[in-house]
Amino acid sequence: MPRSVNAVAARARRKKILKQAKGYFGRRKNVHTVAKNAVEKGLTYAYRDRKNKKRTFRALWIMRINAGARQYGMTYSQFMGKVKANNIELNRKVLADLAMNNPEAFKAIVEKIK
Repeated sequence: MPRSVNAVAARARRKKILKQAKGYFGRRKNVHTVAKNAVEKGLTYAYRDRKNKKRTFRALWIMRINAGARQYGMTYSQFMGKVKANNIELNRKVLADLAMNNPEAFKAIVEKIK
């Protein structure tokens, strides 16, 4: 009896990997064994960096709030301490946006907490 192989499923599996490797350079986009390694590594980075993105954005917001607060003679930690003490329910993302794009609103917050 001849050997039976499920060529349809195997081809579909390979096509799925090659589709994910679209846009890669050289053999990484069209050779299955190379593409499989590249895609696996890419998915690993994607998983890891979804976590890292949250860290980097928080760091960016802190830098922007610090820059905004220092214009009014306060440090970031002093500013955030007074924001919490005055029960202002704005998170870092919103405060950073105000500091950068709406300086008069940020100044109003600073005046309120001083």
